[in-house]
Amino acid sequence: MDHTEVGTESENDARVEVLTARDVPLGGPRAMTVRRTLPQRARTLIGAWCFADHYGPDRVADSGGMDVAPHPHTGLQTVSWLFAGEIEHRDSLGTHAFVRPGEINLMTGGHGISHTEVSTPATTLLHGVQLWVALPGEHRHAPREFQHHAPEPLRVDGAELRVFLGTLAGDTSPVRTFTPLLGAEVLIDAGATVTLDVDPGFEHGLLVDEGDVRLDGTPLRPAELGYAATGRTTLTLTNDSGRPARTVLLGGPPFEEEIVMWWNFIGRSHQDIVEAREEWEHASDRFGTVDGYPGERLPAPALPNAVIAPRKNPSRH
Repeated sequence: MDHTEVGTESENDARVEVLTARDVPLGGPRAMTVRRTLPQRARTLIGAWCFADHYGPDRVADSGGMDVAPHPHTGLQTVSWLFAGEIEHRDSLGTHAFVRPGEINLMTGGHGISHTEVSTPATTLLHGVQLWVALPGEHRHAPREFQHHAPEPLRVDGAELRVFLGTLAGDTSPVRTFTPLLGAEVLIDAGATVTLDVDPGFEHGLLVDEGDVRLDGTPLRPAELGYAATGRTTLTLTNDSGRPARTVLLGGPPFEEEIVMWWNFIGRSHQDIVEAREEWEHASDRFGTVDGYPGERLPAPALPNAVIAPRKNPSRH
């Protein structure tokens, strides 16, 4: 008889799962490399958060900075959040805006949108996160939209918060989303512990940017993401460093729909992806055009020689 001990469901749910990033080049002659923690085999989503790229601090003189030509999106919202530097954003809605530290830019590309992202000439250091949110089925063809918000810093015992989506510590972002979400930068004081009240219906992910941090006792190194399942009413963050630790806290109720993710598209089937790619390649009105970028659009990569399978989180049972 096998006497290997397994934890109960409640014990398993109480654990913090550590997700390790992989390095991904964005492309170009001097490719800027990002650290990607979502999606991966172990976990596709945290709430509706389905994509997390973490980059820098990169010296633009070495990396060449960010220069992403016009490219499309469907079925998602993009969230840009910087720690250092400045990025110029243009989209087919006609938006011309800048991404700056401590300010969220959220773009909705439901049915279809295209945009560019270029670090500005004055930027010497580039450092931040690029996040995607999957749109639920009933809203995945939502019209184009762009929102900007600069949250005020909020002091709590042991930390400074900037709540860019949802509600935390009594502060609520006015930025609209299609599912309940939480997004906040949490700067933990040197040697401090902070306990935050959270929605027990949310699952959470804590991405560590700088410092040695423990999430509910589990150590996380820079670039790692700690996953905490639903059921918690609090999260305890401890900074074991002798200097402030910067983290990004994400959350939302489990996203139960299966999604198909490929390139810059999110759909529900392989055919959704095929159609979106074909319309982009044929310069369909679905994605519009981006004015003001001195270069060509990004061509879509070739489709794989197989049906793109839907993805969802592994079963908790």
